[in-house]
Amino acid sequence: MSKSGRPREFKDTAVIDAAMELFWEHGYEACSTEDLCKQTGLGRGSLYNAYGSKHELYEQALLRYHETGIQAQIEILNQQGPVKDRLRALLDWAIQEDFSNENRRGCLLINAAMERAQRDPTVESLFKRHVDLLEQALQQAIGAGQLSGEISRTHQASDLAHLFLSNYYGLRVLNAAAQNRERAVQMAKATLEVLF
Repeated sequence: MSKSGRPREFKDTAVIDAAMELFWEHGYEACSTEDLCKQTGLGRGSLYNAYGSKHELYEQALLRYHETGIQAQIEILNQQGPVKDRLRALLDWAIQEDFSNENRRGCLLINAAMERAQRDPTVESLFKRHVDLLEQALQQAIGAGQLSGEISRTHQASDLAHLFLSNYYGLRVLNAAAQNRERAVQMAKATLEVLF
């Protein structure tokens, strides 16, 4: 992450959001410093003074995406009402996110993990944190559903959370790669039918 002693001359969120869009569109490797300067409106010196390196700016962009995305997903799972409705809402949210742009970008964190996690400990750690937090929220929701009788207790909540999570991330990868919304809706429906 960026070093705390560095001066900030620019509004961080605007620069980070602009960089995030570029990384999301092209991936880390394909983004040059020149591309980032054009996208953010900063000169090379200003960019390095504020963020230190292309990689540190990438980390900030991924962190911002993670924080926004995980908050939205956990809020859905923590809503009041039947657990089935909350899980359906999470799947609907993912489908909406994945089909809301024409560029088939998919989830930035999934893209980053596929591109860099094996050789970039920061990406690996951030993706793991994201998945762990979502898994915990899923397990709590499913556990609550088991207590209320909505979900069978035949399997442990942790096992069902793992099953849901694997379907969820499989869905998101397929959404980005194939862009078949009808199939995505059918897969989401089948995922819920397995649990209920």
